[in-house]
Amino acid sequence: MTNNLRTYYKHNIPHLTPIGGTFFITFRTKDSVSVKVMRRLRFDYVKEIKRIKLSRLSVSQTNLAIQKARYSYFRKYDKILDTSTKQCYPLANPEIAKIVTNKLHELDGQLYNLISYCIMPNHVHLLISLANQVVDKHNCFIPNEELSLSYRPLHEIMRRIKGATSRFINLHLGLTGQSFWQKDSYDHFVRDGKSLENIWWYIVNNPVKAGLAEEIDEFPHTYWREVLQ
Repeated sequence: MTNNLRTYYKHNIPHLTPIGGTFFITFRTKDSVSVKVMRRLRFDYVKEIKRIKLSRLSVSQTNLAIQKARYSYFRKYDKILDTSTKQCYPLANPEIAKIVTNKLHELDGQLYNLISYCIMPNHVHLLISLANQVVDKHNCFIPNEELSLSYRPLHEIMRRIKGATSRFINLHLGLTGQSFWQKDSYDHFVRDGKSLENIWWYIVNNPVKAGLAEEIDEFPHTYWREVLQ
């Protein structure tokens, strides 16, 4: 039986996904970055992680160094996506972007609490909390035995988002049997309120940083909960 309560999994890069956590996810359209560029980026990242683990650092120093390396990896990754952003990418089409926003809002309150997102021409930044899955309607924690059956982990949520939107987008484009999204995603566990604020701002300001808007509220495919304003 699948363990829905596991907190770690690995594809191309490690993923830490604590139960009921808040997560920052970036996923991109297929072939939006060349295989050669991504291989080099991942090679450098893995090399740096190995160097850190071989260093004579304390556990806390090692964890901090790995966290910084992962952040550096993401910034390079996102810079590549932003600098290659073009209006010819499919998500620049408002009708296709709407398919994604509809699915993100459809699952809000069911599998997660939606905090913010930004749909760029070739990638999506998403900030969600899975805390709603670990409490019942009386705001009491659900026992582990029951939670192991009902809990939907992050990788399953992302598979559902990508799968459903890919089908509808391909239908809209008149395509069949083609992958719209790149298989792997970048995800980051948000550890505290300060990180949450920084990531929230990073998401809503991304179109401005990429030169697609002058103000955060001018970009049509950005969303954030009013409570964070």
